Amino acid sequence: MVGIASHAKGRPDPCAAASFDQQTCSAAIQNQGYCWDNRWVKLKYHYPFPYYYDSYLDFVQSGGVAGSASFGTCGPSQVVRSHGVLIGRAGFGGTGACHSAHS
Repeated sequence: MVGIASHAKGRPDPCAAASFDQQTCSAAIQNQGYCWDNRWVKLKYHYPFPYYYDSYLDFVQSGGVAGSASFGTCGPSQVVRSHGVLIGRAGFGGTGACHSAHS
């Protein structure tokens, strides 16, 4: 448990003020997660985008410096089945680089 908790603590969140990324945050809210370290991080956001954007602006205006976290472009692999047969995968972003990690 300690290893899992410490790993999660080091993971940036695109909607957190200190690691805010406007485009990634918006997509993460819509897709209920984001890509980080070549892995899909499932995360449900409880507020709409303007809440996180305003928090970021407040953070910067009060002297905070936002870090530049690197978020990937993979998406959640969604297995598409037709009559029980695997017919493909779907995701969002560039080429879906993370899909092979989910196979």
